[in-house]
Amino acid sequence: MSHEGRHGRGRKHREDFDHHDRRRDVYDTPEQKLKLAILKFGEADAEQELPRLAAEIREFDPPNVPVYSEALRLGVVEQPYKIPYYAALLRSLYEPSPPTPEEDGSMSNESPSLGRQILDDLWKGFQAYLDKLAWREVRLCVHFFAHLTVAKVISPQSMLGLLQSFTAVLDEFGVSHGRAKRAAFCAAEGLMRAGQVLKDYSAASVIEMITGIQTYDESTSNAKSLVQPMVFFYRDSPADHIYLKCAVAALKTLDSSDFSEIPSIYPQPYIDAAALTVAQFDLPSVLVPPEVIELDNLATDAGEDALVKKEEWPDLYIRLFENSVTPDPTSPAGYAVRTDLLDIVDIFEVNRKECARLLVEYPKWTIEGTFKPKPGPHDSSERVPIPGRDWELESSVIETILGIQYLLPETRGKPIYYITLITELCKLSPQTVGPAVGKSIRRLYSYLADGLDVEVARRFAEWFSVHMSNFGFQWVWKEWIPDLALTAQHPKRVFVRRALEFEIRLSYFDRVLKTLPEPFQDPSALAMPDQAPGPEYDYDDPATPHHDAAQSVLNQLRGRAKPEDVMSLLESIKNTITETSEGDVNVDSIIRSIAVQSLLHIGSRSFSHFLNAIERYINLLRNLATGGITAGFGGPPSAEAKADILTVAATFWRRNRQMVGIVFDKLMQYQIVEPKDIVKWVFDRRGEDGIEWDLLKGAIDKANGRVVVARKRVAALRKEEDDTRARVKASGGEDVATAMEVENDTKQEEAPAVDSPVLVTALKAFASLTREQKSTLSSVLDGFVESLHAPSSDRPSPAAGEVITEKAWGSRANWGDDEWKSWTTWALYKHFCRAYSPFLKELRDDAFHRILRED
Repeated sequence: MSHEGRHGRGRKHREDFDHHDRRRDVYDTPEQKLKLAILKFGEADAEQELPRLAAEIREFDPPNVPVYSEALRLGVVEQPYKIPYYAALLRSLYEPSPPTPEEDGSMSNESPSLGRQILDDLWKGFQAYLDKLAWREVRLCVHFFAHLTVAKVISPQSMLGLLQSFTAVLDEFGVSHGRAKRAAFCAAEGLMRAGQVLKDYSAASVIEMITGIQTYDESTSNAKSLVQPMVFFYRDSPADHIYLKCAVAALKTLDSSDFSEIPSIYPQPYIDAAALTVAQFDLPSVLVPPEVIELDNLATDAGEDALVKKEEWPDLYIRLFENSVTPDPTSPAGYAVRTDLLDIVDIFEVNRKECARLLVEYPKWTIEGTFKPKPGPHDSSERVPIPGRDWELESSVIETILGIQYLLPETRGKPIYYITLITELCKLSPQTVGPAVGKSIRRLYSYLADGLDVEVARRFAEWFSVHMSNFGFQWVWKEWIPDLALTAQHPKRVFVRRALEFEIRLSYFDRVLKTLPEPFQDPSALAMPDQAPGPEYDYDDPATPHHDAAQSVLNQLRGRAKPEDVMSLLESIKNTITETSEGDVNVDSIIRSIAVQSLLHIGSRSFSHFLNAIERYINLLRNLATGGITAGFGGPPSAEAKADILTVAATFWRRNRQMVGIVFDKLMQYQIVEPKDIVKWVFDRRGEDGIEWDLLKGAIDKANGRVVVARKRVAALRKEEDDTRARVKASGGEDVATAMEVENDTKQEEAPAVDSPVLVTALKAFASLTREQKSTLSSVLDGFVESLHAPSSDRPSPAAGEVITEKAWGSRANWGDDEWKSWTTWALYKHFCRAYSPFLKELRDDAFHRILRED
């Protein structure tokens, strides 16, 4: 009985909870439901939903124009593949509603239609996008206006004026490439949709705009060679394309046929609508606002801002497949499809699962026959593919994603987004996406020996390893067994080593080893290391020279002895070795090896152990970096001693290159070594795989990062002092000494403005770090020049400004290790120049001004 009672009370409590929980439910208002219906418009069948949704909007009482326009605006800029259907929806709302018997018909005709009111409010949203220079949203709104022009809702003359305002940007004095490129895309893509109507209105204006876009494109081809994902000698690369040039080519093709192809490229669900009975909408004239230049950044963020402006470079996308498999971006239809796919990938970065779903469903928003149908029982034998199209959707999607991922010098978003997006696509449709991914991997692998850029090859290895880790590391490695006969420095061999190294980082050595065929498991194949990554303490073996001395140091470090005591022990060991050694022995190097390896050994258990060891014995490390080993701390740093420390660290972690980079980074962070020390070490010790770019990049980024931080601190302190002076001045000068004393403790009432001690110190630190940065960059330049001109074989070394060419060195098929090393060094030098071009430009300008002063 009591048992049932307990259950009865439990049911009652649950019912009470459910009742209160229902009271807390938030229900959508009718306006919110209508807004959601507009945003989800077309998910089932857009043409069937159109009249029902238009009627629902008209019948809503009272009409809420801001809600309608906001929903349409969000739909346009967040779901661009629906733009033709949103144009059809607005076209159906543009006609005034027929008056009811109770209404006065004349008054109804005099009031603006619901569609005109919505369009007027939409224009205000477009103007807000334009004022903020939100270029993607502006471009997609232009698409919408272009479709409305074809639907005869917007007047051709006003649409033509809007597009001319974008082409006017190309003629601005000193216009940046990013600004001009984006304005050109707005004008070009607007013409691609409304060109037929606009050319009928004014053919001369259309031709003038196309000529202006083409002229600008031809004037910006100088930077192409730096950002090509493929390098072909003596001919243009067929495996990549500049997107602005593709837009020009597609536009000229349309113009040659008077834009008659447009209906077969873009859906036009509004085309059969009856003629409007009301006046067309005239878009107001606009001027594209200038770029915002913050005065505070002119002297403070020149290098940092330039680094993040990826749009200043031409967009070169790599091609993987033939035009019969994926869209040709130079054709009007191919450009339209490629642009839609690029926009979907870009917009839905916040939700990769939704992005994958939309990419798989994209064909329903295109003209039938654009893509091959999915294999299955629903295939129609009556289907007629469009000549020149009938592309493979999955291959097109993968090629588009990889094209964005391999943009140079940097990709648009986070690389991990594109990697996980491909993973989601494989999970969503493994039977169709999986083969496309496999074909893409094989094509990229074949490009490795044909000039694939070294940075693209690195990203390819990173994607390959992560993708394999998501699918059990299963790959058809036996296809690549014949490539093990290639020379060790061949790009395919280097790719295999790097990819397997990345796979081991993501899993376990033994697990990855079991997935490989026997030829790859053999250490002589130089594909897999002979043992798992880990530390190599050279003094573990009792037979090793100086084993006892190293153990005594190791025991002291394990016992957390004071740095002074460890240093005294090292000096005692030094004296012993000096007395017992014969011949010319660098005793200081031996002591550094014992000390640094022992310190790394106690820190090898985990990352936290390593940091604790470094922080506890930071003074010991700084003393080891001086010219001699003494019990007393102090002394000037020694380049030889720093090189010894770096060599010992690299030797200790020789089976784990990732840890080498981590140790080097911490040594720079604690100022045991400087970035230029690592630069010199990298170029002096080129390993089997050539220049260690990861270590070099870490040193450069550290030097640049310190300058950026110091620059921001100077800007913040200066702004703080300027604000203080402004407040004192605004107060009428009363009690000036007291006010400034509170802020700086150094100000007097009538004294001229003087920088505070804090700001002076920050300025000195900034100047010092800037000199170090320039010294680091100069060291990198010198290192590349010396490496490229150092003869490493019987082949001639390249002259100044010359690249490694097949004309000078023969066919790549006959290149050996020396030739491939030289080619890789040249490719890394090119990547260094494009990745750090803002800093190099600043370095060049300083050198130029210095020469002028000397003259």
